[in-house]
Amino acid sequence: MKSPTIRRWSMIHTWSSLVCTLFLLLLALTGLPLIFHHELEHLLGDAAQLRQMPAGTAHLDLQQLVIEAQKYRPGEVVQYLGFDEDEPNGVLTITAATAGTEPNSSHTFMLDARTGEPVAMPAANGGFMMLMLRLHVDMFAGLPGKLLLAFMGVLFIVAIVSGTVLYAPFMRRLDFATVRHDKSRRLRWLDLHNLIGVVTLAWALTVGVTGVISALSDLVIAAWRNDSLAAMVAPYQDAPPLTERAPATALLSIAERAAPGMRADFIAFPGTRFSSEHHYAVFMKGATHLTSHLLTPVLIDARTLQVTAVGERPWYMDAMGLSQPLHFGDYGGRPMQILWAVLDGLTIIVLGSGLYLWWGKHRRTGEAKA
Repeated sequence: MKSPTIRRWSMIHTWSSLVCTLFLLLLALTGLPLIFHHELEHLLGDAAQLRQMPAGTAHLDLQQLVIEAQKYRPGEVVQYLGFDEDEPNGVLTITAATAGTEPNSSHTFMLDARTGEPVAMPAANGGFMMLMLRLHVDMFAGLPGKLLLAFMGVLFIVAIVSGTVLYAPFMRRLDFATVRHDKSRRLRWLDLHNLIGVVTLAWALTVGVTGVISALSDLVIAAWRNDSLAAMVAPYQDAPPLTERAPATALLSIAERAAPGMRADFIAFPGTRFSSEHHYAVFMKGATHLTSHLLTPVLIDARTLQVTAVGERPWYMDAMGLSQPLHFGDYGGRPMQILWAVLDGLTIIVLGSGLYLWWGKHRRTGEAKA
């Protein structure tokens, strides 16, 4: 007979698992292609393809690229320019109707830094990969969808912890990795469910915690805006609206002098959620693989081009920056991607077997009562 403590843990494990399982199956299935999104984008022809030019061809300055972007998307303004080490001759460009337009209503493309030629990026604006990303991130429901998925992630963590507690006394009766092939099919699946669950324990906790942090990204950014960014732009609180701004030509060199040893990750233009109405914000990153995910904002007066602040990184922004690539296995190249995909597939088996075990037990209980 089960002790009261074990019964409580069993109830916690059962119901936390049941509530979140369908959502987690959705996340696991959509997460598989996202692990290999770079490769799939090239395979599907959705990746930006820059034309071949002689090595060492000079780049246009940033203001020329801004002008080319606005020609390509007339009536829109540039929100962000991003820089990718995998494509040094390309500048990721995001435009929208206004600087404050929310991200899902913006348009993303790449500019050839040598010619200003725009190159379409279908995966960033629609198609299969964007469908997978939106389902995985917010289920096309915006912030409410993200908060719901964050709650499901918390339940997933509870299910993992409670499952570990339940597995400990189970292990005292059987050797580790035992699968009782001579028993009923349900017991064989129970043994496999427990075995795969404990093998994937550390990974599942990692993905669960980083998933919750990523799902709360909008709240994390809002906290940063209300805390760190508000303090940095406080002197401009009563400043008149910006009527004209200096060209973006020298922004990178100005930011590199303000943050030596770092390089630019992206530029947020005035009025976007990563800057203020009066500033360009150049987000600088470190040179190592780890620090390349930790961003330091350099705020530059959009009228005078004077550096007004070099921001400190609050811990919650560092947590978000480190969690998102870890969630998708972007730290260790192809071997880590393959490992993440295998563990993702094993998690799908754990989720499916958990449903099967619950349904079998529920059905037997109903038949016994009948």
